[in-house]
Amino acid sequence: MKSVALAVEERSPHGIASAISRLITTGDLAPGDRLPTVRDLAKDLGVSPATVSHAWQTLASAGLITSRGRSGSFVRSAPREWMPRRYQGLDGSLEAALDLSRGTPDPALLPRLGPLLGSLEIHADTTSYQAKPDIPELHDLLRTTWPSPPESITVTNGALDAIDRALGTIVRYGDRVLVENPTFPPFLDLLEAYGLEPVGVQMDADGMLPDAFARALGTAPSVVLLQTRAHNPTGASLTPERAAQLGRLLARSRTAPNAIVIEDDHSGSISSSPDVTLASAVPERVLHVKSFSKSHGPDLRIGALGGPRALVDRVVARRLLGPGWTSRTIQAILHALLTDPVAVGEVDAARAAYAARRAALRSELLAVGVDLPAGDGINAWLPVADERDALVHLAAAGIRVAPGAPFQLGDSPAPHVRVTVGVVPVESARDVARALASAANTGLAEG
Repeated sequence: MKSVALAVEERSPHGIASAISRLITTGDLAPGDRLPTVRDLAKDLGVSPATVSHAWQTLASAGLITSRGRSGSFVRSAPREWMPRRYQGLDGSLEAALDLSRGTPDPALLPRLGPLLGSLEIHADTTSYQAKPDIPELHDLLRTTWPSPPESITVTNGALDAIDRALGTIVRYGDRVLVENPTFPPFLDLLEAYGLEPVGVQMDADGMLPDAFARALGTAPSVVLLQTRAHNPTGASLTPERAAQLGRLLARSRTAPNAIVIEDDHSGSISSSPDVTLASAVPERVLHVKSFSKSHGPDLRIGALGGPRALVDRVVARRLLGPGWTSRTIQAILHALLTDPVAVGEVDAARAAYAARRAALRSELLAVGVDLPAGDGINAWLPVADERDALVHLAAAGIRVAPGAPFQLGDSPAPHVRVTVGVVPVESARDVARALASAANTGLAEG
């Protein structure tokens, strides 16, 4: 193992942390390797133990090392083995003064459940195994919110559950699935679990690029899995024009004549972009998914799937052999949230707040020379000179972001980090923008 002290070029906390980070990147320090003690490294470098301790704290905040008390500090192994592989890259269990890594909504902007629960009357049948899985009032309300009239709708335990159930009724081992590149890491974990081959399609601020989409259709995919708005991680949204283009390409494709489109509208009510779908071109081949996690609360675990009756019925039948249905009590709560004037007003206010926060941070980044796409939703995709250096630099400033590599397909992903901009208050935008801009250029000046 290369001497840690010899690798340190700058004897500040940031310089020490950066040197350790580079050793981990090159493999000179492997997962599980024990690091020198704070006192020993401080002596070798001729600095105070506090300086080394600060560097260790920075590395721990970046998720690169872990402390085992008196046993010492070690290079961190793959986190949380119970998590799927790419999901591990999103592990937000490490503490930071400002955590922008999670991709979750601001709890302060979720509608309050307490006042509503106190007055809620549950009229649904909560005892029957044979009753219809969806309560009628929610089912009918959801139909009015769909971007294109669906033949059938069913309620699921969130968007990822809907996508999982849909894939389980459509695909066969080895099938190809078109996804945006970059895309949401759990999508890639899910495709891997089914033995499917993801085919990445490049995108811009309006969604999948038509030329890239047309080429990808030539691989004869069985499924197209895309996010319609507030794309995670980029914040891009399909425009109506782009959705129509993609729909026409799919309708004319000879290599993918039966491919099913699964559309994930995960941000729904907090998105400021139009609700679009490819169903106008291929209505018999589009399953549209809506989630209420980001708008009404992740722990509600509720979403909906709508589309052709034949496909939706297959999902309903398969769920009856597993979870059965989404709790009708939870469905009643969601219906109340979607119809209560106070709750509706709170969600409207949240949507405006997220848009204002994103705009404020983007404006401050532009002021320091970083052009972040306007986008939508709570996430942004920040290009950086070096991903790991950026993570370490931000950790030293008390900020945690998500690494970009788990979101990307290919052997040489472009260095990015995902920033959950939705939790950055407007009044903090300037300080956060300066830290992000400095991190984005870390490694560039040094290189």
